[in-house]
Amino acid sequence: MQLAILQHMSHEGPAALLDWADARGHRAPIWPLYDSPSLPATGQFDGLIVLGGGMSVHDDDIHPWLEPERQLIRDALAAARPVLGICLGAQQLAHALGARVFPNDEREVGFWPIRRVGDVLPLPATVPACHWHGDTFELPEGAVLLASSAGCRNQVFVTGDGLGLGLQCHLEATAGWVDSCCTHDAQYLVPGRWMQDADRLRAERAAYSPMHAALFDLLDAFFQRRS
Repeated sequence: MQLAILQHMSHEGPAALLDWADARGHRAPIWPLYDSPSLPATGQFDGLIVLGGGMSVHDDDIHPWLEPERQLIRDALAAARPVLGICLGAQQLAHALGARVFPNDEREVGFWPIRRVGDVLPLPATVPACHWHGDTFELPEGAVLLASSAGCRNQVFVTGDGLGLGLQCHLEATAGWVDSCCTHDAQYLVPGRWMQDADRLRAERAAYSPMHAALFDLLDAFFQRRS
């Protein structure tokens, strides 16, 4: 499968997503929008992956590629090409389909479990997840919620047609990814009920194996009919 990965910030890369793509024999070139705002055409990929970033979906005046990216998401779905959105990418997916994106009640940054609430795609009943966000979203019309956390209800969803998968959390995070975010986004780590500090984030070790196992199973099921 030929994938296209849209990366919004230099320090927030695909992490374990590349391990999954390599293990499955998928090609996954990265489009660095932080360096160049050019986007692929739908004919250049079989599946689209939209990563996270510190910007808001409403920052079109600062980041003029946001609306073209949403149009690419809509075009991909219309062409029956699956779209995976993570964090900002999940918010872009929801917003592209007409759902509202808005500040969550509290920032959620740290390793907190998500709990399965739907069975459309495979997820463990509970799995640790890395979180780094302040916004959340309403579900697009017809979408099915798959997982929630105590700090943010809408964590994982699949669109009604099965072609869009949104993850507010970062199941793809690695220790290197977390360290990079702690370095480059240190100002984001303010005290809060669902906030962990940089020392705590960097000390995490146990979460990664179950996180990545859950991610690989989820992506296998999501992409299996299109590979």
